[in-house]
Amino acid sequence: MVSLWGSKNDGEDREDGDATPTNEEESRQHTPRQSGGRDPDERTRLLPPRNDGFLDPDDPAVSPYNLWSVRALRYFCVLFLIITFLWWVLLLVSIFVSPPMMHSRGSGFFDFSYTTLTIGNLLVAILFFSTPSKAMEIGSLVVAGLLLIDMIIILAVGVIRVEEGWVGIASVIWAAFIALYNVLTDRVVAWGKKEEEERLTGRRETRRTLREWCAVLTAAVIMVVMIVVAIFLTATLVLRSRDASLAPTGRRYYVDGDKYQIHFGCIGDVTYDAHGKRNPTVLVEAGETPLEDTFDDWIYDAYRNGTIDRYCFYDRPGFAWSDNAPSPHSAGMTSDALSVVLAIADEEPPWVLVSAGVGGIYSRIFASRHPEQVQGIFLVDALHEDLLHRIGSPSRGFFLWARGIISPIGYDRLAGAIFNGRTRQDRVYGRSAYQGGKFIKAKLQENLVAESLTKNEVSQARNIQQPGTPLVVISSGIETTKDNEWRQKQKDLTTLTNKLVSWDVVNGAPHEVWRTLKGRTIMEKRLGELVRKE
Repeated sequence: MVSLWGSKNDGEDREDGDATPTNEEESRQHTPRQSGGRDPDERTRLLPPRNDGFLDPDDPAVSPYNLWSVRALRYFCVLFLIITFLWWVLLLVSIFVSPPMMHSRGSGFFDFSYTTLTIGNLLVAILFFSTPSKAMEIGSLVVAGLLLIDMIIILAVGVIRVEEGWVGIASVIWAAFIALYNVLTDRVVAWGKKEEEERLTGRRETRRTLREWCAVLTAAVIMVVMIVVAIFLTATLVLRSRDASLAPTGRRYYVDGDKYQIHFGCIGDVTYDAHGKRNPTVLVEAGETPLEDTFDDWIYDAYRNGTIDRYCFYDRPGFAWSDNAPSPHSAGMTSDALSVVLAIADEEPPWVLVSAGVGGIYSRIFASRHPEQVQGIFLVDALHEDLLHRIGSPSRGFFLWARGIISPIGYDRLAGAIFNGRTRQDRVYGRSAYQGGKFIKAKLQENLVAESLTKNEVSQARNIQQPGTPLVVISSGIETTKDNEWRQKQKDLTTLTNKLVSWDVVNGAPHEVWRTLKGRTIMEKRLGELVRKE
C-alpha cells in the first residue's frame, strides 16, 4: 500500500539497509531551489532575504546624499570651483595683459599658483566626495596649515605684502579657506555616511569595496603631491622674506601713476669744467641680467680710477629692487619711466649712455627722446633691432611662461640656498636672480612685445637719432667670429650716428666683454675718451 509519505517499498528498504540518505538525496534536501523551481546558479543568494526591516549595506539607497546638509556642501563645492576657475582665468590673462586694478607689483605667478592649488583641492573634494577617508582629512588639514602659514608671511612681511598686493593676499586667503572647507566637508560626509548606515542598515559599515579602496588610494596620492607643493611654496616664501631684508643700494621711486617703483642711484659728485659747464654723468643700462651682477663692477673701477667723475644706474622693471610693470610693457615704456625717475630725483643732463646687450635697445630709445641731453652713446656688444626675433620667438615666450608658472615652487632657489650656499645677493641681483619670478616676468614681457612695440620704437629712434652724437661700439670677438650675422649687425650699429669715435672688436672676449681683463681695459679707455669729448 502506498502511503501519503512514500511507498511501502521505500520504508522497507530503509529498515533493511542503512538509514543514512544517499549523496544524491542529501544534495536534493539541502540545496535551496529558486522560485519557479529552477536549480541554483552563480546568481543565487547564499543568505536568505532580511526580514528585519533594514536595507542591505550595498543598497544604493544607503547614501550620505540623503542628508540635505551633505548635499548643500557638495553644491557649495561646485559653486566654489566655478568661482575659483573664473579667478584662475583672470589671473592667467593678467600675466599677459594687466586688467584695471589688477596689477601686481610682483610677478603674479604666486597668485596663479595658489589659485591652481585651490582648484586642485576642490576637484579632489568633488571627485571623492562620497568616499571620505582619514588620509584625505589629514592631507587637507596639513595643506590648510601650510597655507595659513603662507598667509601670515605675506601679511607680516611688508615687501612681500606690497609686491603681491590685494590680488595675492586674496588668492592665498581664498586658498586657505577652501583647504579648511575641505576638512569640514570630509568630516561632515563621514558623519552623514555613518548616520545613514546606522539608520538604514542597523549598523555602521566598516568594509570598503575595491572601487572605494581605489578612490581612497588615488585621493591619498593626490593629497601627498599637494602637500609637497604647499611645502615648497612655503619654503620659497621664507626665502623671499629673507631676501626682502636686503637693503637697496639706491632709492626707489614711484612711476606710472604710482603703479610700481624703479630702483635708481648715483655714485660720485657733480663736477664742472674750467668754464663752469657741468660735466656729463654716465647713465648705465644693464644687459640681459641685473646691472649689480657684474656690469656695475667695471663702471665702479672706472670711477675709482678717475676715468669718470660720476655715474648713475637703475634697474629695469622686474630686475633686482625694481617692481614689475603692468603688462604689456615695451622698451619705450621703460625709457619713459626712467625719464620720470630722473626728474623726480632732480638729476640733470648731460648724459653719456652706457649699455650692453639688449640694454642697447633701451639706451637708443632714451637717446632719441632726449636728443639735446645725450652727449654720447657707448654700446657693448649691443643687440641690433633686426635681431629682436631672437628674444621675441614664440618658443622662448612659452618657455618663459612655463618657467614662471613653476617658479613659486622654487626648487632651484631652495636647492641653491641649501646645497650651494647661495646668498640674498645671489637671489636678488646675482647669479641666481634669473630663477626669481620677477625676473622671469620681466623677460616674458620683453619677449611678448619684442617684435611689435619695441621694434617699432627702436626703428623710430634710429630715424630721429641726432647724427652728431659721439658713438663708441665695443664688440665681442667670440660672438662676431662664430656668428656672421651678429658681426654684420655690429658693423651696422657703428652707423647710428655720423660721429663714430671707435669700434673695437675684443678678441677672445665673450658676449659680456667686461669679464676679460683686455675687455675691461679697452672699455674703460674708450669711456674716458667719450666722456671728455666735446
